[in-house]
Amino acid sequence: LLLLSWQTILHMQPGNHSQLPIFLPLGLSEKPEIQSVLFGLFLSLYLVTVFGNLLIILAIITDSHLHTPMYLFLSNLSLSDICFTSTTIPKMLLNIQTQSKAITYTGCITQMYFFTVFGLLDNLLLTVMAYDRFMAICHPLHYTVIMNLRLCAQLLLLTWLISVLGALPESSLLMTLTLVRPSFCRSMKITHFFCDLPEVLKLACSNTIINNTVVYFMTIILGITPLSGILFSYSKIFSSILRISSARGKYKAFSTCGSHLSVVSLFYSTGLGVYLSSAVTSSSRTSLVASVMYTMVTPMLNPFIYSLRNRDMEGALGRLISR
Repeated sequence: LLLLSWQTILHMQPGNHSQLPIFLPLGLSEKPEIQSVLFGLFLSLYLVTVFGNLLIILAIITDSHLHTPMYLFLSNLSLSDICFTSTTIPKMLLNIQTQSKAITYTGCITQMYFFTVFGLLDNLLLTVMAYDRFMAICHPLHYTVIMNLRLCAQLLLLTWLISVLGALPESSLLMTLTLVRPSFCRSMKITHFFCDLPEVLKLACSNTIINNTVVYFMTIILGITPLSGILFSYSKIFSSILRISSARGKYKAFSTCGSHLSVVSLFYSTGLGVYLSSAVTSSSRTSLVASVMYTMVTPMLNPFIYSLRNRDMEGALGRLISR
């Protein structure tokens, strides 16, 4: 399906490229008087996100005390968060600055693909980190043997591979619409600040029931299934913690997974809510607010959440900054 779609696009006659749609993401607001405020706000959010996650990566790389599975996964999560926000925010800032909302058909597909890749990667890395905490708390005596460097590398390779391949079906759905003439018979205005697949499919004049089915099927497989794994891991973690007799031991065990649980709750409550609610409502304002949370706010908060009350990370960041 993907190869057929790309072949259709690449073999179009030069004159037919003008038939490809130009999309117009409307952004968060169309009021001219608040555009400068939005630009300053989201530029600040983006810079804090990039520099905060970059500091986490550098601290983990330069400090040998942080060369453990948990921080190895955290460094990949920080890298994914930087890429995740970079797929949408720079384009939105450019649109505000140039006062042009247009994005080409190819640009829309590209943005959609990489947004899905790094969204899936965040999702899978959170699942792997939950498994790591499960092994550390429920099987502490076997932790270092099981969570060795080879297994960690295999888990990371698997998460990247699934993310890259898992994003292909959803992105190819939009490309298959070029096989239908006319592909889009409505306004090209997208009530979002980026090319979100459910919003783009609403513009199509052809029957998109197969497209929507695939979207929700992939959401269940690559969204609900990892979340189920996280919930299962934490159910075992909590039952193990409750069996600890000392209050100090319980507090130490909770502190090792509290930050991860906070990020998981914020990411899934907003991310899954956007895509599951789009099937039952035609209003995009609620999903727009939730999208801001999981595309901008959550990646920005991750460095602060993982550094809070984490002496190892605080010490590593202090030594990095002092250099």
